[in-house]
Amino acid sequence: MPTKDEYAARLQAQLDEWQGDLEVLRAKAAVASADVKAKVDLQIAELKSQWDEGAARRQEILDAADDRWDALKDDADAKWEDLKTGVAHSMDRIKSLFT
Repeated sequence: MPTKDEYAARLQAQLDEWQGDLEVLRAKAAVASADVKAKVDLQIAELKSQWDEGAARRQEILDAADDRWDALKDDADAKWEDLKTGVAHSMDRIKSLFT
């Protein structure tokens, strides 16, 4: 089982990856039609909300006492998987606007 710090580092790496993906999508939106840009901006706002949720969850893990970490990990895993699914769907919706 990973330590709390290793787990938090893994979550941060995922958040950083999503941030990079978001920047690529923003760049594509900047040169898209006004209609597509407006739709992308709405989807990016939703995605940013999900990203913020993930960052808050990571901070919750970092703030947890070491003795509480074991109990928190299983719940954190389930919530993180839900978040990953939501982010993937949001990314897919944004990407579909460019096809």
